Amino acid sequence: MLNSFNSDNQSALPRDELRTSPSLSIQATAPTSMKGSWWQFCAAATVVAVLFSPCRGQDKSKSLISESVTPQQSTAASKKTADEGFVIGPEDLLAISVWKEPEISRSIPVRSDGKITLPLVGELQASGKTPHGLELEISAKLQSYITEPEVTVIVQEIRSQRFNILGQVSKPGSYQLSTSSTVLDAIAVAGGFRDFAKKKSIYVLRQSADGTQERLPFNYNEVIKGKNPEQNVKLKPRDTIVVR
Repeated sequence: MLNSFNSDNQSALPRDELRTSPSLSIQATAPTSMKGSWWQFCAAATVVAVLFSPCRGQDKSKSLISESVTPQQSTAASKKTADEGFVIGPEDLLAISVWKEPEISRSIPVRSDGKITLPLVGELQASGKTPHGLELEISAKLQSYITEPEVTVIVQEIRSQRFNILGQVSKPGSYQLSTSSTVLDAIAVAGGFRDFAKKKSIYVLRQSADGTQERLPFNYNEVIKGKNPEQNVKLKPRDTIVVR
């Protein structure tokens, strides 16, 4: 009886309407029992797949493209921002790239006097400048030889941000400086004191901007008891801690 009802409904509708109405087509052909026609069921499934699968495929493709591009762009932007705020120092290793000029592009360390030398550019001061500032200076010097030079400067290795600790500690030497390192941190990194260290007579040697040297006292015994906490200063690049 159901087959007869479906047949009557199909004959009552115009042929064009049957072709363009997926919902009617599905209702008319969906099997209701094992006695139903399998070819009608397959036809209905095909209509559903054609109607819905392209949209889902496009959404999935867009999602995959978005996931693959966004992290790379974010990482590049973060790195560029970090480099722009950094101040170049002696011994830092710089990667200097001039677009379409491989003879000039190279990795070069900053000399102890804070200068670098490049082809066509000559000698110029790098220490004390940001990577962006150095880019502008190199570009200006290249304009006599290259039309609209595009220069990129990246700090490949940070070698200037270090401190030294000498004397009666287990591992004296030069260490990488973090942004929050203090005198106590430096002593810990160096393995602590040796047996005969004079813990009350420690001092920090700091180079001033005018070239003079400043001596900052540090009494370990008092600082660890909470006295004179201001002596536990935050270290600066090229500070030297002396433990007698």
